[in-house]
Amino acid sequence: MTNSTTTTPTIGRSLLAAAFATALIVGSGASAAAASGDDGWKGEGGLTLSTTDNAKVDAYLDRAKEAERSISVDVRTAALASGAELVGFEYRLKSPDSLKRKVATSLKEHPEQNVDTVLQGLGDAVRYTLQWPEDTYTDGVAAASALLSAWGNDSTKWSNTWGRTNGYKGLNTGWRAPGSGQLFEVQFHTPASKHAQEVTHLLYEEQRLPSTTPARKKELQAQQDAVFAAVPVPPGADRLNRPAPLPVPALG
Repeated sequence: MTNSTTTTPTIGRSLLAAAFATALIVGSGASAAAASGDDGWKGEGGLTLSTTDNAKVDAYLDRAKEAERSISVDVRTAALASGAELVGFEYRLKSPDSLKRKVATSLKEHPEQNVDTVLQGLGDAVRYTLQWPEDTYTDGVAAASALLSAWGNDSTKWSNTWGRTNGYKGLNTGWRAPGSGQLFEVQFHTPASKHAQEVTHLLYEEQRLPSTTPARKKELQAQQDAVFAAVPVPPGADRLNRPAPLPVPALG
């Protein structure tokens, strides 16, 4: 657990959530799903999905879009309670083409899997980024994650890389929403670590391509290391652990 002395705010979910409920009803921010015809889905680089697999991904997207409404209430409320900036909220739903490309790539790289297995493991079809200044980051993360847990969201992933000597710095977490069971991702950043992530994104994408040579991959990693080396580590960030389950605060 973090050494932070900040106490998680005792804030009723429904009281804070009410401010967001109406706004979330209007549009989900999702891109229109790609049409699925007799030929299924075709993407760049020879990636394809059969008609059956494409239909399953479309159905998954529909479920994720529906689940996102209540998930966003929790995330936005936790952001407000912890003093976080919610960055890129308009991109909270992965676009249909991006998700289908990810599924098709996974099926190509792991032919022993089927589309149902791949979809069950997708953790970022719904995703968010919360950001705090360095001096409030550690307390903010502790408060926001504790609230998400208290409201019934199960922690499924906690990847804290603030203590790394090289490479990516940040905190990437995964959650399972109550009721829908939808997996979603929440990244916790500072302005500096978020900027570094954006700067290195294209380098990372090139690095993970099968066609990238080992020598080029090494060069790309060195460039990413240099960018993240300049990111200050907030006090106590490397000791942040996933929250223990907490009871939902009682309403007066």
